Amino acid sequence: MEDLIIIGAGPIGLACGIEAKKKGLQYTIIEKGMLVNSLYHYPQNMTFFSTSDRLEIGGIPFISHNPKPTRAEALEYYRRVTASWELNVNLYEDVVLFEKITGGFKIRTNKKEYTSKNIVLATGFYDLPYKLNIPGEELEKVTHYYKEPHPYFGMDIVVVGAANSAVDVALETYRKGAKSVTLVVREKEVGANVKYWARPDILNRIEEGSIPAYFESKLIEIKLKSVRIQTADGDIEIKNDFVLAMTGYQPDFTLLESLGVLFHSDAFKTPQYNEETMESSQKGVYLAGVVCGGLKTNKWFIENSRIHAEQIVTTISKS
Repeated sequence: MEDLIIIGAGPIGLACGIEAKKKGLQYTIIEKGMLVNSLYHYPQNMTFFSTSDRLEIGGIPFISHNPKPTRAEALEYYRRVTASWELNVNLYEDVVLFEKITGGFKIRTNKKEYTSKNIVLATGFYDLPYKLNIPGEELEKVTHYYKEPHPYFGMDIVVVGAANSAVDVALETYRKGAKSVTLVVREKEVGANVKYWARPDILNRIEEGSIPAYFESKLIEIKLKSVRIQTADGDIEIKNDFVLAMTGYQPDFTLLESLGVLFHSDAFKTPQYNEETMESSQKGVYLAGVVCGGLKTNKWFIENSRIHAEQIVTTISKS
């Protein structure tokens, strides 16, 4: 029986593994995808808001060639951390069942079975996009994930959203040759928390008319060659080849629910946990990273949740 099984090999899951190794605990990190799976699915040219030192874990320096590190640099860094610490990480292994047993838990995956005294959930939130729930969303021209601008060269595209992802996508596709880029935004303005170097850029492009924006608006139908937009001044229809719905993502609560973790009765479905130990309402089940915020996925980041690893492992090592 292991001391802890860590579900998720993102930066915080890796940090938990490092702390467990420091304490001499028996642990395994299980990840249903690749190493730092969520970071891999970020846009190829993405730049982090944080500086590299705030993304460091395990005492391994994160050296970036830029004021703000890039996605490629982050992937290289977390590969290096994993190799340097020789972390016990099992990738492409999906959890299919949890079972409470005497003294701990049984965890069954698509590859094998484990028993552990404790479970740490560090599962992130990048798997379930918020859907538009409108006719035509199932068309191949619609995506909730963005990698690079090349496929949209010479195309009429619509970008839905006004947070960092939407702004980055709109600016990059515009500058890489999209025929037209249109922003559709539910709110009255571009998000106030957009990266400080990108917000003036998008506002200037909107003001000069290079990137038309419809505020207090929403898509109501997606067709093969057009989209219908409900605006403050009435419904309109514009030409369209692709819809990039940068509407955000939500955590998958399936694992928490299957383990019997309780939630607060708030709008964000925040799981219940002890802020000092990070233990959830279910004894022996600990939460780490963004999953602690429930649907409020902008509360926890790598830089402010790295401490969760030390809190959790310190508690487990004393038990």
